[in-house]
Amino acid sequence: MRSTVAPLEGNKVKVSVEVEAGEFERAVDAAFKKIAKEVRLPGFRPGKAPRKVLEARFGTQAGREQALQDALPEYYSAAVIEHDVDVIAPPEIDITGGQESGDVVFDAVVEVRPTVEVPGYGGLSVTIDRPAVDEDALDAQIDRMRELDSTLVEVDRAIVDGDTVTIDVAGTLDGEPQPGLTADDYSYTVGSGAITPEVDEQLVGAKAGDTLGFDATHPDPDETRQLHFEVVVKDVKEKVLPEATDEWAAGASEFETLGELRASLADRMIRVRKAQAQMALREKVGEALAALVTDELPDALITHEMQDRLQDLAMRVQAQGMQLEQYLAMTGTDPETFSQELRETAIAGVKVDLALRAVADAEGIECTDEDLADELEGVAARVGQSAEEVRARFERVGQISAVRSDIKKRKALEWLLERAEVLDPDGATIDRSELELPADADDEDDTATDEVAEGTEDDE
Repeated sequence: MRSTVAPLEGNKVKVSVEVEAGEFERAVDAAFKKIAKEVRLPGFRPGKAPRKVLEARFGTQAGREQALQDALPEYYSAAVIEHDVDVIAPPEIDITGGQESGDVVFDAVVEVRPTVEVPGYGGLSVTIDRPAVDEDALDAQIDRMRELDSTLVEVDRAIVDGDTVTIDVAGTLDGEPQPGLTADDYSYTVGSGAITPEVDEQLVGAKAGDTLGFDATHPDPDETRQLHFEVVVKDVKEKVLPEATDEWAAGASEFETLGELRASLADRMIRVRKAQAQMALREKVGEALAALVTDELPDALITHEMQDRLQDLAMRVQAQGMQLEQYLAMTGTDPETFSQELRETAIAGVKVDLALRAVADAEGIECTDEDLADELEGVAARVGQSAEEVRARFERVGQISAVRSDIKKRKALEWLLERAEVLDPDGATIDRSELELPADADDEDDTATDEVAEGTEDDE
């Protein structure tokens, strides 16, 4: 097989392929074997009819037509891999010779990934929050720990949010008691909203011994009738937190003093916030880079990116036991809005992808053989195979070039991150050292990063 590639207008190329008659004959033979499995002839088991019998029954052209249908995509794929053509859409194939006999010749016109201009990529300026300890947030963390050791103390005063009250509550609808809204000696935290908002509103300012009667909106939005509540306040208790002392800290943590506990929490907070800042920096640099791309994007790229993102979301939602439709309903997102947002994020993703490729080309950033070997070894470790097996699989499907491109893009992003101007919201420069995590705290770094990704930091 011989092949050439020629550029065309409109971000397309023409892949021309010529397959010698002898080579194509193997495809014809395979085609007749396929036909033999699909037809039944008297005296022959399925798949066992000889080629000559099939030719006599269906004609020689039947095998050639089947071979053209089956083998041309394979020849095309081989040519694309050989010339490293970065296709982004299905080809338009035109057979120009060999439909009846002889050498097979065809052209495949296909859209390829475009190159874009990113003027000013070397002077990006981004704004992120400066990673620092928030003393108020630190106090809040200490208070949450103190709440675990809190006690309830009965008080003789008006109720305020946060108090725990013992009440008899009776909720009725047109005089009929309502399940779940009637209870005696019910312990209730004021301000929790666990019954209805009106219950909390009426309790605030009341005292032990008071009887409250009031109407409230039914929690069922389809119910237009008003609920009526009768609430008897039996006692009022406030939450008393232990004093934040060294003695308390020693009993509530692994540290002997309050200062040591506070220092540990501050260290943990700054690690998390540095991890957040690093992630924000990468995100902001990506956004700034995408903003430099003004070229028109191919619809094929946008569609492909949308499909990838949709598939990824669907898989994550299914892992939680839901279908995508259920997820959209639960989040209150209508399909039209979801589709529009998906397209917008896809466009941004395509811009970043193309821009990183452009930066890599402009700066001569390459994927070395060592880079590729390291990448394949990492994949091999994740899938439980040898690096040689992984390489062979990627080569078989023509994906080595894509792996190299991904590595080049990552290196281009690192190049940009090292050179971007980083400012805080006040316009002051953030030194790179302020974003660095201690080199001797790998495990803690991983924990901090996980918390950022999962959104588990309480003070945020």
